[in-house]
Parts: sequence; structure tokens; C-alpha cells
Amino acid sequence: MCGFSGQIGPHQQTADVAAVAAMTDTMRRRGPDGSGLWQHGEIALGHCRLKIIDLSEAASQPMVDPHVGLAVAFNGCIYNHRELRRELEAKGRRFFTGHDGGDGSDTEVILHA
Repeated sequence: MCGFSGQIGPHQQTADVAAVAAMTDTMRRRGPDGSGLWQHGEIALGHCRLKIIDLSEAASQPMVDPHVGLAVAFNGCIYNHRELRRELEAKGRRFFTGHDGGDGSDTEVILHA
């Protein structure tokens, strides 16, 4: 299964990305298909990925969508992500995963929801 880690810097200090990388590294066996780090100011996220729903690199985490200004590291499964995606697309949301013929990432649905 995937694993994620993170830190919010104390008293609005910059997050320690090296510490988050070390935490993430301890979970590498849980998510052998990839890993990633993201940091913005006092927040840092790490993720080890086990590819299940969207096997593309576009679904890597931490997932960042600069158009909506959000980032997420997620472990789980949104079982109705296809239906939610269609509903969000009908409301004008534009997705960056799923353009390779697949269903897209359930994690990206969280970002837009």
C-alpha cells in the first residue's frame, strides 16, 4: 500500500524537507512503484506510491495542481471516482490525468472536489 508523510514547520518556519524525505524513505517497501516530495513554505509532503488505479506518471504523488493551487498526498481508494469525475467535469473542472485512455486518478478527483 502507499504511504505518506509530512510536516508543518513550527511557528511558520520552513518545513524540513530532508526530514520528510527520511520519513518517506522508511516506507519505500510499501510503495515500490515511485516516490515523491513536495514543499511549499512551512508545509512538506512525501509519498511512496503503489500504482493501482492510474498507472501513469501523471498520477504521481504528492499531486500538485497549480491551476487550483492545491497539493495532496493520499492513501486509499475513491471507489466512485469515475462518477465524481464526470460530475466535476460537467461543472467545468479540467483534469490532467486520464488522457491516455485510462480512467484517470482518484487522487486528482480529491483535488477538484
